[in-house]
Amino acid sequence: MSRQEVPGQFTLVLHSHLPWLAHHGRWPVGEEWLYQSWAASYLPVVDVLRTLAAEGRSHLLSLGITPVLAAQLDDPHCLAGMHHWLGNWQLRADEAAMAGNIALGRHEHRLAAAALAEFEQHWRHGAAPVWRQLIDAEAIELLGGPLAHPFQPLLHPRLRAFQLDEGLVDARHRWGHTPTGIWAPECGYTPGMETGYAAAGVTHFMVDGPALRGDTTLGRPVRESDVVAFGRDLQVSYRVWSPKSGYPGQSSYRDFHHYDHATGLKPARVTGKTVAGPDKAPYDPELAAGAVVRDVDDFVRTVRERLIEESARIGRPALVVAAFDTELFGHWWHEGPQWLAQVLRALPEAGVTVGTLADARMRGFVGEPVPLADSSWGSGKDWRVWAGDQVKDLVDLNDDIVRLTLDTVDKMRAADGGAALRDPVADQLLREAILTVSSDWAFMVSKDSAAGYARDRAHRHAHAVREIAAAVGAGQVAKAHQLAAGWGAADGFFPSLDARRLAIADRDSA
Repeated sequence: MSRQEVPGQFTLVLHSHLPWLAHHGRWPVGEEWLYQSWAASYLPVVDVLRTLAAEGRSHLLSLGITPVLAAQLDDPHCLAGMHHWLGNWQLRADEAAMAGNIALGRHEHRLAAAALAEFEQHWRHGAAPVWRQLIDAEAIELLGGPLAHPFQPLLHPRLRAFQLDEGLVDARHRWGHTPTGIWAPECGYTPGMETGYAAAGVTHFMVDGPALRGDTTLGRPVRESDVVAFGRDLQVSYRVWSPKSGYPGQSSYRDFHHYDHATGLKPARVTGKTVAGPDKAPYDPELAAGAVVRDVDDFVRTVRERLIEESARIGRPALVVAAFDTELFGHWWHEGPQWLAQVLRALPEAGVTVGTLADARMRGFVGEPVPLADSSWGSGKDWRVWAGDQVKDLVDLNDDIVRLTLDTVDKMRAADGGAALRDPVADQLLREAILTVSSDWAFMVSKDSAAGYARDRAHRHAHAVREIAAAVGAGQVAKAHQLAAGWGAADGFFPSLDARRLAIADRDSA
């Protein structure tokens, strides 16, 4: 690969998110999702970033961490559960070896032992110190977002603003840093949201490439604001992962879908897309390592060519943004962290300037304003995943619950003469409403991924709102407090959430 400098900047953006899973099921749906992603993605990705920072590398990527995920990675219950899960992983690896699959057992035991050591050394008291270390080293730009990942275009403006403001407050509490960039949940946008972003202090956010009509070579100020939308370059991003192809499907990589049911471990490599699970070849780490080298070279070549071509096309240095879910690296694609480490070393060696979204904005990779329209990164790049016929019942439920919550909190505020003191009942009402409108439930239903669990979760939180609101409406103060405390035992995330910061009813503009 040539070391000749190429124009422009490459930015990698990772989006880390899981819904609130603590105390809401374990297996096969629930906390297991958290622990799998934590072990397979968050631990190794952080290890990669820490190692690169120790080499003197900085401004490596923009890392989005949703507040609802950050809360779980700091939660004592989840921390204890994760420690137990990692120990159990080691035991499962030993079981595989004793059952005769020595190569699998040894490989998984090494991974589990490394993960356990990483967790005990750096994560045992929560993730906040881990993120702070990377921020202080200027290894990453941390992106924040609304509290519990709502699909913002469909959300009442008052609750939309509250979730975003509280999400940024939560980031400040955890990390000593307020993000100025966010990953808009599901890259969802509707006109007017840029005004809310500006009011919250957000200067830039992510959209999908088609929202910018495919021209993602510069960030774009949105409408009349100074808030910049950065678009995902699909040509480059899909080289890694797309709905139909990408590196993880290469025959030498570990197969995600085939399990050894006795231990829950994954013993096979992809082998071939039409090869049935039992017929797949055994996983070979050395073979996979060779594939990583080839795919790193391919990606670096792709980025170089894209930067050169796009810079020539627009007559100025161009920006290329590749964006993915963090969980792709390690969880879905076992070798993803290896690829990530090698790519972040190889790109500068190949003459590519690597920087964050904040760097891109500061360095002037910004073009003319764009009249951004309704969009998302979901199927069809519109809102069908979160507003289609399949999930109309959830859309209606969300509208009812948000209306009930806002009305109840407003009445409580009026009855208290402005609510000078914090009210745990109002706080819990908002927590449960926020959990009800999580974008994850509609996504899971539309994609038929644990749809029953998703609907149960939405209705469970909706029931909590109705139960507490009914007690408030009946003047049953003691009962309302008792109910709020009971629901808070399971859903007491964001203890700093303060209903007094909800905008008053006449501030309904987005």
